[in-house]
Amino acid sequence: MKIPKRIQPLVDDGLVDEVKSQLMSGKEASVYVVRCGETIRCAKVYKEASQRSFKQAVAYREGRKVRNSRRARAMEKGSGFGREQQEKVWQNAEVDALYKLADAGVRVPEPFGCFDGVLLMELVTDDEGYVAPRLNDVMMSEEQAVEDHHVMMQYVLKMLCVGIIHGDLSEFNVLVDDYGPVIIDLPQAVDAAANNNAERMLARDINNIRDYYAQFAPELSATQYAKEMWALYVKGELTPETQLTGEFNQVDTEADIAAILKEIDDARAEELSRRERLKEAKEGIDETKFNWADAE
Repeated sequence: MKIPKRIQPLVDDGLVDEVKSQLMSGKEASVYVVRCGETIRCAKVYKEASQRSFKQAVAYREGRKVRNSRRARAMEKGSGFGREQQEKVWQNAEVDALYKLADAGVRVPEPFGCFDGVLLMELVTDDEGYVAPRLNDVMMSEEQAVEDHHVMMQYVLKMLCVGIIHGDLSEFNVLVDDYGPVIIDLPQAVDAAANNNAERMLARDINNIRDYYAQFAPELSATQYAKEMWALYVKGELTPETQLTGEFNQVDTEADIAAILKEIDDARAEELSRRERLKEAKEGIDETKFNWADAE
């Protein structure tokens, strides 16, 4: 096929030998199957900011930092240079996350580098060499659903332990090869410690995956992994070895109505007393003025 303009520099530099086909085109990027020497890989071409349809990007960028102070100031001001740097940070977020998650034991495509907005990475295939299907295209038994759901919860746990939340995890961002689930699409990865939306995004990720697998194993619908995981995380008790149960008991303290009413009555009495003191003080001032007038 014709070589896309953004991939041409990689061909010129010998990083890519042939573009075989387009695999998909999404809201953030287009993905192509390419040949690099004797190896088949994929090239993810990130779309320019003006062409992306990804919504609420600001919520995902919150907490992302750059070490260079000049770049940071430019990004805050929104200058042309700043927008260019913001794009690089956005694109590199996926590369950084892929390396970090692979080291943490999470199955993700192996990255081979990002070159001017083009990410070269492993093409996930089955044993016959065909591109692995997305989770949403896979049918499975109840037993398989329970097993794969457990694997995914372990991956999310390991991600959180290294401070990363996918942010857009669903059955459309998971591939399934002969060895199980593989998590993909991480340019919107969220910093769990620095992003105010972290808890909400973690819950959405986990519940999306739960709801999909629950189609095949209805008992999964009752699990509470999101609440359990976040509670352990904020207490500093979450580790890669944590044995999750999927259960979460919310500790609710029963309201003491009598005590609340007493506090209200005490506050009302205090306010009435304050007003009475002010009234008496004012009357005292007025009386003093009257006496001075009589004296004159």
